[in-house]
Amino acid sequence: MILNLPALALYFLQEEPASTPPVAANSSALAEMVHNSGPVAFTVLILLLAASIFSWTIMFSKWSSFRRAQMQGQRFIRAFRKSTRLSELASIADQFKPSPLVAVFTEIHDEYFRQTSGRGLPRNPLALERAAQTASSEALTAMESRMTWLATIAAIAPFIGLFGTVMGIIDAFHGLGTAGAATLRAVAPGISEALITTAAGLVVAIPAVVGYNQLTARLREFGSRMDDFGRELLNAIENAAMLAPPPAAPEESRRRTF
Repeated sequence: MILNLPALALYFLQEEPASTPPVAANSSALAEMVHNSGPVAFTVLILLLAASIFSWTIMFSKWSSFRRAQMQGQRFIRAFRKSTRLSELASIADQFKPSPLVAVFTEIHDEYFRQTSGRGLPRNPLALERAAQTASSEALTAMESRMTWLATIAAIAPFIGLFGTVMGIIDAFHGLGTAGAATLRAVAPGISEALITTAAGLVVAIPAVVGYNQLTARLREFGSRMDDFGRELLNAIENAAMLAPPPAAPEESRRRTF
């Protein structure tokens, strides 16, 4: 048998044919399933979208307000520790208004002036402590506004998505029983469309849970900072009152009796 060597060499040196590229996943499959969703699943998706927008709005607004409060609080603490008189600090306290420390300072300052008119030791130190606790509680309550909505969205979003999935599966099996074709191809599209709502519920709930936990931790930090500042302010008032010289006693006029 005579081999054709040039033809054989050409065969081995020839490039292999390009392999067929893998079929790309259809990027519009998700949009198509959403478009083909039933009225119940579509309503659930719209509800979850609104909940997601609302939760992200709350988180962004809280992060922004907490950042401003922290920055102003640091500035207020520096001004407080540099100041030598409470009246001077009270006149500029409004400049640091976003900070909850300002509310604590204002309550203690007002209560101290009601008791002593700005001179001497306070007659009722417990009243100053109660004023600080009241101001701290009111400030935290104001900072916690709309946080319950975030917790509610984080808790119920998966169940809303699960409700849409259950209703979608019920519709899919009902259609399967009506058609009488017990095949996977007949039921798979309906089930895949139904599972979208569960995924959407998780997409809404997970960021809400993370944001709620982060914001709650920040609120605890603000509460601790206000308690520490209240004690520091009370110590400063007591120390300043003890170091201040006592007021001069009025000279008694001596009247001669006859």
